[in-house]
Amino acid sequence: MDDSPDRIGPDTSPKKNISDTGRSVLRALTTKDGLIGDYDYGFLFKPNLPFMKKSRRAAPFFGLHDKMPVFLALLLGFQHALSMLAGIITPPIIIAGEGGVNLGADDTQYLVSTALIVCGILSSIQITRFHIYRSPYYIGTGLISVVGTSFAIIPVSSGAFAQMYATGYCPSAADGTKLPCPRGYGALIGTACLCSLLEIGLSFTKPSVLKRVFPPLVTGPTVTLIGISLIQSGFQDWAGGSGTPGCITRPTSGPYTVCPQVGAPHALPWGSAEYIGLGFSVFVTIILAERFGSPIMKSCGVIIGLLVGCIIAAATGYFSASGVNAAPAASFIWVKTFPLNIYAPIILPLLAVYIVLMMEAIGDITATCDVSRLEVEGRLFESRIQGGVLADGFNGLIAGLCTITPMSTFAQNNGVIALTRCANRKAGYCACFFLIVMGIFSKFAAALVSIPSPVLGGLTTFLFASVAVSGLRIISTVPFTRRNRFILTASLSIGFGAILQPDWFSYVFTYSGPNQSKQGFFNAIVLVMETGFAVTAFIAIFLNLVLAEEIEDEAASITANEVDAADDREEWAHIKQGKAVADEEVGEKTETEDGKDITPKV
Repeated sequence: MDDSPDRIGPDTSPKKNISDTGRSVLRALTTKDGLIGDYDYGFLFKPNLPFMKKSRRAAPFFGLHDKMPVFLALLLGFQHALSMLAGIITPPIIIAGEGGVNLGADDTQYLVSTALIVCGILSSIQITRFHIYRSPYYIGTGLISVVGTSFAIIPVSSGAFAQMYATGYCPSAADGTKLPCPRGYGALIGTACLCSLLEIGLSFTKPSVLKRVFPPLVTGPTVTLIGISLIQSGFQDWAGGSGTPGCITRPTSGPYTVCPQVGAPHALPWGSAEYIGLGFSVFVTIILAERFGSPIMKSCGVIIGLLVGCIIAAATGYFSASGVNAAPAASFIWVKTFPLNIYAPIILPLLAVYIVLMMEAIGDITATCDVSRLEVEGRLFESRIQGGVLADGFNGLIAGLCTITPMSTFAQNNGVIALTRCANRKAGYCACFFLIVMGIFSKFAAALVSIPSPVLGGLTTFLFASVAVSGLRIISTVPFTRRNRFILTASLSIGFGAILQPDWFSYVFTYSGPNQSKQGFFNAIVLVMETGFAVTAFIAIFLNLVLAEEIEDEAASITANEVDAADDREEWAHIKQGKAVADEEVGEKTETEDGKDITPKV
């Protein structure tokens, strides 16, 4: 294990003996300075109301190895865990639901609990940063780089499960109702384990090579289409539910189909005003938390919105306590298992998923280094990129073996670091602890699973749109030369078409013979062509490699990059000037017991 991640190579630093470590721990747990310190806790909870005077006092910055009070580490760790919670629980709920493999409530509760536990364990791998024996390689970043269940798997799984039910791989009732298909879920995570080897292998490639093959011109439109394709399911849930046969249609005559099911509490026709209002309460609360909330409220705005929506839904009779009452008191990994196998048609789409996850990891690790006030270039930075991508692929493999879909490095925690000015790994470890505790107590997971679809839809619509905005942010870094515009147009045209007309390629191949390998190959092509972000990714990669940059485009690109660099230098000068003013207002330098200056550094 690498206890000092700000170096490369063998550790030659003096080691602390056990007695020194014990005294440090005892001092942290038994003294006021170690437990609470002199941190301004009111800064985290002071709302941003119009009539309140805004403080110009800057909170202290806690770097990677700075001493940090135990209570503050627990508080900020809990804040990190809350900011991750919605992103962690959403994919397993959607995949296990009626739009996925139709698993029962107990299986869905298990997947939510296990997702929380696995994310806590695998995040600790990224935060710790292990050195691979006698090699220049690492596993992990050594930063607060937390991981959660990836949204990129949802479009692939939705298309794959639809194909599985259509081909008989998953069972259906005589009336066409889709039955639970644990075999299909096992095929998804088994194939994901196999495809994770791609990201593991690519992690040993130089980051400069990866950026050349997978530039923002490729990853930007891919991430954008992932978010856009997911918004549809979020909006369907907002209006009452998705995946139920007949649920998302409202006939002009005859009895209406109620959503999400006839036996659900307070069932209503799809698109009813009550459902729209429930989802709207979540959406508006998120906006209000961002406008008027304190720093801790802003970073947990989606959870506050979810909580408000759940309170309104419970008060108006949309909740059922049967699932919570039937859930066991505790859960853990492998309480339930699924038959692992390989489903060949989803290999190509999942390879595209892992390419996206790798490029997301590179971008998120770069942002984490930036907000943590660490270098974003040089050997140490490249070592963090290598370790982070390797851990991302390794975590995808471990997650599949732990019955969970692939992991991805989360970006929302960078906002928590920026708001709280805390980049200390102790807060990251505390976040991992809280996630594991939340997962073990399965009553908590059962309560999350019982959230009504409109409440969850209001939340997921916001989350999925944020994914699309992240893709747009990546695209904005690309100079709009003629070549780049052509690549974006060609790749996005088919990607958007596949999202708007998802069955457009279903009737190209008419083979129905006994050759299962041939049928599986055709199914793989159909799945790629009907998965918007996958076909966009492959087209963008191909065109980026074969289309040469024209002379005038190169000049325009250089000019644009020079302008951006000049803007960045000017912006950074203003930032440094602002930080200098803020630090002057903090007051005199404070010192620790050892006499070490902990004044925020610029």
